[in-house]
Amino acid sequence: MRLVSFLRNRFFINILISLIISFNAYAEVIIIPPSDNSQERIQEALILANPGDTIQLISGNYELEDSLSLDIDGITIIGDGHEYTILNFANQKSGAQGLMVTSDDVILRDFAVIDAKGDAIKVKGSNGISFINVRTEWTGGPKSTNGAYGLYPVESKNVLIDGCIAIGASDAGIYVGQSENIIVRNSIAKFNVAGIEIENSYYADVYDNIAENNTGGVLVFDLPGLPQQGGHDVRVFNNSIVNNNTDNFAPEGNIVGEVPRGTGIIIMANSNIEIFDNEIKNHGTVSIAVVSYIDDENSDVETDSEYYPHPKSIQIHNNSIADSGFNPDLDKDIASILFELSDGEMPEIFWDGVLPLKQMIFGQPKREKLILKDNNGSSFAAMNPIRYMLSLPKQINRDKSEYLSDIKPLVPVTLD
Repeated sequence: MRLVSFLRNRFFINILISLIISFNAYAEVIIIPPSDNSQERIQEALILANPGDTIQLISGNYELEDSLSLDIDGITIIGDGHEYTILNFANQKSGAQGLMVTSDDVILRDFAVIDAKGDAIKVKGSNGISFINVRTEWTGGPKSTNGAYGLYPVESKNVLIDGCIAIGASDAGIYVGQSENIIVRNSIAKFNVAGIEIENSYYADVYDNIAENNTGGVLVFDLPGLPQQGGHDVRVFNNSIVNNNTDNFAPEGNIVGEVPRGTGIIIMANSNIEIFDNEIKNHGTVSIAVVSYIDDENSDVETDSEYYPHPKSIQIHNNSIADSGFNPDLDKDIASILFELSDGEMPEIFWDGVLPLKQMIFGQPKREKLILKDNNGSSFAAMNPIRYMLSLPKQINRDKSEYLSDIKPLVPVTLD
């Protein structure tokens, strides 16, 4: 009986190995050079490809007039490097993005998407999407007519963004929204409104990146009225977040249009956030702001019973913070309120203090309190919203001692 069982197991194992070998043997590398019909050839390859295939785009300028789309699992699109393989959408006539991906286990690497009419690369509903050494750029500089997002995975799982560059987006250069299990690393975001944004997402690590010359360097937001909310467990660490003083060029009505010029990091309405070991310097308004979501004109907060608009369990520690508040963007609410409260002595770290009324009176649960520790002697201010609304004295508290506590490190993100 043991012999029969052994042979049977060996039989099934051999079949499995044969299937794997067969699958790999039939995987193709489809090479497409630039040509007058690049649009048709690339889109045809994206439609006819089989799982496991690689579409190789060689060095050159691919002039494209319509969006490209991929909905086949297990495809790799690879170029010769983001400096050499250029998908150029400057003459795009139709489509809301340059490239749209709606499939799983996709690798995008070593090419650039420039001057898309809308978003550069959008990925929706993918489980397993990797952007590696990809560049997105609007080459005319910061303008409100630029596309909203550079790298734009949404409603996805197991997202990797590694070694990428995002330039000129009128919303966020690197944006990950309503997603889970996320790593953004070794990337550069510059001259966008928001450099890197993690929105309504769970379990994200953002590290070893450079966010420079944006309006705001890194945003960790949670907004109402979206299918996934309650963003939590985000770590932002070992990043260089510097010189984010570009004027806000977001189109009218966009939520990031409220980000003040000269902002390093904003944390809005998330929980379990850890900000540590970052270099944050040279910001005209504020280095780090921790705020609640407040919008008197948006009824979503009142009608969405599941949405919690206040940040909680935020840990900010061991950051090198310097040179902020020297040129606040007083056209934006955060900056103007902070300037008024501080009599012009802008703090490097700011908390708006807005909480449920009961907590504003009696205090937060200990596990939900803001923690500040070892941030290079940076200045701090917390607003007292009740005193502010009633025009009472002592509307601001600069004492950091009550926010000093032990750090409880979050768990590193692993991709499945």
